[in-house]
Parts: sequence; C-alpha cells; structure tokens
Amino acid sequence: MLVVRAPSYFAKRSPPKTPQNLTDHLCINLRLPPLGGLYAWELKKGKRELNVRVDGQLVVSGTSPMLKATLAGMGLSFMLEDVVREDIAEGRLLPVLEDWSPTFSSYHLYYPSRREASPAFALLVNALRYRA
Repeated sequence: MLVVRAPSYFAKRSPPKTPQNLTDHLCINLRLPPLGGLYAWELKKGKRELNVRVDGQLVVSGTSPMLKATLAGMGLSFMLEDVVREDIAEGRLLPVLEDWSPTFSSYHLYYPSRREASPAFALLVNALRYRA
C-alpha cells in the first residue's frame, strides 16, 4: 500500500513528513460499502502501526474513481502498489511517506465452501493460487 499524489498536488503545499501531517492535506477517502464507514489508512513503519483517519472533500467507493481523482491532483490517496505501479513508473503519480508503506505477503480469496465448485470457479481459484 502506498500514499500517492500527482506531481501538481504539491505546487501549493509541502509534503507530509509524518502520518500526523496528513491532517493538513486533502485526502481522498474510500467508503467500504460492506462496512458502511470510511477506510482508515493502515500505515506501518517497522513494528509501529497506525490507523489514520484522513480528511478531504472527496469520498469514493472504488479504486478507479480514486485513481482518476488522484491523477487529476485532487488530493492524496492510499492505494495498492499494483494499481499505481505504472503511473509511478511513468511519473504521473509520486509516492508519499514511502517509509510508512505496509506490505502484504499475498492476496487472499475468501469464498463459501461448496461441495462442488463450478468448473469456471475452480479454474479461477487454481489460476490465482499458482499465479507467479
């Protein structure tokens, strides 16, 4: 997970040096429909972990609108590195607070167990399980 911003975002603002400085910035919030609330940014540096509730004028319910708003310079966002990797490589987005970026060992797939899964679902599970 990374906090990212468009190059234009800091034209009038100084970058945050600590997670606490995020309160001085426009942050794009993600509403998680199943939970009903706003996602608290889960930052981690070494063994220190922080859940940061950020403020901003924009709340989205998915990563696609969050990415578009971030690219447009509307604020900082907290996104999966996989989603923003190409934009960072091309210079459209820049990481912020990189030393507070938590890592995950892998993705997880949760699904109800069934005696017999459909062939399509079984293929999906196997493809995800053995993905390089």
